[in-house]
Amino acid sequence: GDLLPADGVLIQGNDLKIDESALTGESDHVRKSLDKDPLLLSGTHVMEGSGRMVVTAVGVNSQSGIIFTLLGAAGDEEDDGKDRKG
Repeated sequence: GDLLPADGVLIQGNDLKIDESALTGESDHVRKSLDKDPLLLSGTHVMEGSGRMVVTAVGVNSQSGIIFTLLGAAGDEEDDGKDRKG
């Protein structure tokens, strides 16, 4: 499946199923539709179907970007603590 590079809102879809396990840990594919669940998140994979979306966030402002930023900040705090002790 194609990797979604940005967050967005589905505006047209045809039997779209997304693998969100990278973000949620849930192994089941999530069906996306205009009326029930139109949010598409970066870092997820398209497993079936096709669609179009309006991009709402990219880079550090996207869902995966926020997670990576938080992980990087946690790593920096640990490094800072080691520098102060030693």
